Amino acid sequence: MTKILIAEDDQDIRELIVLTLQFNGFDVKSVENGALAVDAAQSDHFDLILMDVRMPRMTGYEACRRLKEIETTRDIPVIFLSAKGQEAEIQTGLSVGAQQYVLKPFAPDELIGTIHKVLNQ
Repeated sequence: MTKILIAEDDQDIRELIVLTLQFNGFDVKSVENGALAVDAAQSDHFDLILMDVRMPRMTGYEACRRLKEIETTRDIPVIFLSAKGQEAEIQTGLSVGAQQYVLKPFAPDELIGTIHKVLNQ
């Protein structure tokens, strides 16, 4: 079973993503910020990480950059989730190592499609 880590500080959004992914057959773990995501990714095996950009303690950008520096986590694909859709924001996300950038609000089918696309690359 594909295991996905979700890093999202908004509890309602986090719970919606967890339910959507579980309904689609994924094994899911969620955390509230980037620092916890870095810790979780090092202590367990994940096939994919979904990460909000704006979070307390450590932004998604910082967490992704850190994950790409760690040998055991550098190959885990990252998809950013963000309400910020400016081209500069998207380019920053891709430049720190993310494979995709999904804008909020998103349809559950869109998110699942993006996840499958990234996992099949």
